[in-house]
Amino acid sequence: QVQLEESGGGLVQAGGSLRLSCAPSGRTSSIYAGGWFRQAPGKEREFVAAGRWSGDLTYFADSVKGRFAISRDNAKNTVYLQMNSLKPEDTAVYYCAAKSNQELSLRSLSSVTGYDYWGQGTQVTVSS
Repeated sequence: QVQLEESGGGLVQAGGSLRLSCAPSGRTSSIYAGGWFRQAPGKEREFVAAGRWSGDLTYFADSVKGRFAISRDNAKNTVYLQMNSLKPEDTAVYYCAAKSNQELSLRSLSSVTGYDYWGQGTQVTVSS
């Protein structure tokens, strides 16, 4: 089993930045890829970004492309979602997810059903 712990959410003004962290524990060697999703009130969980856990082969939703980036701290085995130029429409609970299978298509990485493990979520609120 793998447990994922997110942190870094908070309240920020439009145009500001936040960095979310996703730290895995447990059978971390089984993780092959990871993703970030978000869910706003009354809406379905949507894809934000994903890629191989090693840090390469990343995909981003069109709505965040050019503003968000994924990075990794190998020493901590932690993945980060750097969010810049935040907009009020970015307000949501953000979830980290991880998968053990080696399917790396965009279709798989962008689907909620493509993941085996989920974090508890962290709230991001962007004020206008």
